[in-house]
Amino acid sequence: MKEFYSNGKLLLTGEYFVLDGAKSLALPTTCGQNLIVKQIEEQQLIWKSYTNTDECWLEAIFDLPKLRLFSADFEASEDGGNDTLAETLMHILQEVRNLNPNFLNSNKGYLVETHLTFPKNWGLGTSSTLINNLANWAEVNPYILLQNTFGGSGYDLACAKHNTSIFYTRNGIKPTIEQAEFNPQFKDQLYFVYLNKKQNSREGIKRFKELKGNLTSELSDISSLTNAFVECNNLQDFEKLLQEHEQLVSKTIQLKTVQEIYFSDYFGQTKSLGAWGGDFILATGNENSIKYFKQKGFQTIIPYQDLIL
Repeated sequence: MKEFYSNGKLLLTGEYFVLDGAKSLALPTTCGQNLIVKQIEEQQLIWKSYTNTDECWLEAIFDLPKLRLFSADFEASEDGGNDTLAETLMHILQEVRNLNPNFLNSNKGYLVETHLTFPKNWGLGTSSTLINNLANWAEVNPYILLQNTFGGSGYDLACAKHNTSIFYTRNGIKPTIEQAEFNPQFKDQLYFVYLNKKQNSREGIKRFKELKGNLTSELSDISSLTNAFVECNNLQDFEKLLQEHEQLVSKTIQLKTVQEIYFSDYFGQTKSLGAWGGDFILATGNENSIKYFKQKGFQTIIPYQDLIL
């Protein structure tokens, strides 16, 4: 038996701009996804994906070594009942084989199980943790695999294998990754709030590409803000940095900030994380914050130190 594990992720600075090479601050999470591989006698790949509550949301069987989809079963509500989940998985596996022709190309069979340790609608990296685990199993470059499948900046893959906050700068399949000494003294005044919906990052990326124009100065500004986040040592200055970052992104993608839309009466400062309009936000606050967000209809409020490694 083989077992692989990858951390989940949150992008604290540089959302969208990370795609164009801005220096960004990324945070691996205390939760993630594992992948367990067991050899079986049948010449098949039997794949089972489980939620954090041990519910099987995808089961697929592939004939080996042809890597042909034999049967599939999936959670009806998943992606609105989309029956292409197994085909997507098959495409990923085929791309892995393109990178390593020996992958699943023998007379052996396997039972593979994946287990999330976070609710899959939270947007903490269901796909990136899968890509990284598969790349580790097949011994291929995860950034090439990501490029050939889902696309994206790759910061999530860096989080998958690092247990500390990192500076991430995209550079094709060879990104620059540095350990970031981000351990704010005021972290007990930081909270992550789930906005009750999973955001499609591909839609956000498409909008960004359509509106971004020439970003020379903005990329420099985001990189400078990233450094400032790490160097900041008091909450008041940190809130100013959050606001400045939000305004810069808002101007570029021509969308209102999350504070303007939902939390204009909030006593602290909020910031979107990743694709705007869903997933988690970061909020500064105190013991009254949880009550405030719950009254607004947001029930998932997680203290910083409970979610970040």
